[in-house]
Amino acid sequence: MTSLASERSWLLDPGLLKLVHQCRRLIHSEFGVKLHLTEEHLEQQLADYARKTRSSHLIRTWETLKQQVPQLNIEPEEEDNGLKRTYRGQVIADAPPVTANENGEGESHPPRKKKVIYRGQVVG
Repeated sequence: MTSLASERSWLLDPGLLKLVHQCRRLIHSEFGVKLHLTEEHLEQQLADYARKTRSSHLIRTWETLKQQVPQLNIEPEEEDNGLKRTYRGQVIADAPPVTANENGEGESHPPRKKKVIYRGQVVG
């Protein structure tokens, strides 16, 4: 079993570290996600965001990093052929399965499952 530090010894190279910081900055500005160097699956997350991005600068930076560090050539995770709901390119966590006939033709809205209170009054 190798430790996380020995697997990431390539991060000690200042040139490679600069590329990783640049990727992190671009991911933060586009997706609003702050990745840390100590995260367990940093390489996988960098690869995932590089696949999702619209920024050509992030794609070029990631490709340059992958060329210099061969262990970063990570295969993409299996996708569900678009069955998962997404919002701005991110999969929505705990999304219910989407079906074609969610509401019956006679129903306009499903009944509420919990009591809603607005300004002290129960709203139907």
